[in-house]
Amino acid sequence: MRLVIARCSVDYAGKLTAHLPMAPRLILIKADGSVSIHADDRAYKPLNWMNPPCSLREEPFEENGAIARWTVTHGKSGERLILTIEEILHDSSHELGLDPGLRKDGVEAHLQELLAEHITTLGDGWSLIRREYPTAIGPVDILCRDADSATVAVEIKRRGEIDGVEQLTRYLELLNRDPHLAPVRGIFAAQEIKPQARVLAVDRGIHCVTLDYDALRGIEHEGTLF
Repeated sequence: MRLVIARCSVDYAGKLTAHLPMAPRLILIKADGSVSIHADDRAYKPLNWMNPPCSLREEPFEENGAIARWTVTHGKSGERLILTIEEILHDSSHELGLDPGLRKDGVEAHLQELLAEHITTLGDGWSLIRREYPTAIGPVDILCRDADSATVAVEIKRRGEIDGVEQLTRYLELLNRDPHLAPVRGIFAAQEIKPQARVLAVDRGIHCVTLDYDALRGIEHEGTLF
């Protein structure tokens, strides 16, 4: 991963346009080629970004006081992220190695195990494909098929928040590229789902399910899950 702190402006050119005025910002360039621009706030969401496949071109740019222009171009859409850099305050690269992935707490792990064992809790005629289904960005908690044999990805949390919806959205984007699985829809399942997360999930076509841990362990109160 390459970390750059620079005073820069950022312009996005594509189906929509966006502009960030000149200011100090953190630029993350990851091993997968993605580039994201961050301010010194927000827990996780960048100000602007370009997902792979994309390429970065760095070139001198002695105009309006700027020292460099970086252009990130998406390999499929041709959309561009243009960084006009006035000053570089820090530039370093770090080898992070293979990430072991997120380890769930005991409740989440047990919820996943129970729901996989009793997958028909989600609906009559449902069947399990696999727990921890691997993707390039990490494993999907549960991959299953509904009564119509359509593929469904299930992300399980103890407490459902916006970052969990974002995580499931990324999984769905990857899974829907696989012609053997597509179309794949998503279910966001948690013991408690925050209102903002529920709104975001519904907006993205993701169904929300509230899980009753005790009922799942006893499994006789299946109707309380929805």
